[in-house]
Amino acid sequence: MTSRAQILEKVLNNQPDAQPLPADSFTAFPAADPVQAFATVLTTIGGTFIEVSDYQAVQKYILEHFTGQRIVSTLPELAEVSEQGWEDQDPHSYANVDLAVISAHFGVAENAALWITEDLMHQRAVPFICQQLAVVVSKKEIVQTMHDAYLKIGIAEYGFGSFIAGPSKTADIEQSLVLGAHGPKGMTVFVMD
Repeated sequence: MTSRAQILEKVLNNQPDAQPLPADSFTAFPAADPVQAFATVLTTIGGTFIEVSDYQAVQKYILEHFTGQRIVSTLPELAEVSEQGWEDQDPHSYANVDLAVISAHFGVAENAALWITEDLMHQRAVPFICQQLAVVVSKKEIVQTMHDAYLKIGIAEYGFGSFIAGPSKTADIEQSLVLGAHGPKGMTVFVMD
């Protein structure tokens, strides 16, 4: 018997007794209105919260604030304001995107994070390389806590996913807050009925 086999046999024969798992430790986040809590946290961390009734309202906002800029969107409902044929290009080609508009699976009230997977991004680099990021999420898809969020994504199948919360920021340099340090300078969340 090799020394490796001897070590593994000793490990196998000296296992501790099985113990029951501890109870789930859910934190209480007593938001009577998760959408309002999401809005409060998002604005606190530097994002913009806009409640809309439909995609026409999103399109109107984009036309008012981003006319003449490079806009890409993964949402077919916004094809009129989005560049066409931008998908599946070299990620470096997105360096001059002024606004990227994507959707999220759901949002989290306690930290204003949005769960977005690669199938909603179309290109992993887009939500991180654009100057401004806009995300559309359904009001009914805002959960209270990250515990709730992980319960939702725990059984899902996806290749790449990310929680995105607010614009990119850092305060590491001379304790001065800098927005857009390593990602979008601004983030707008359209919460739809």
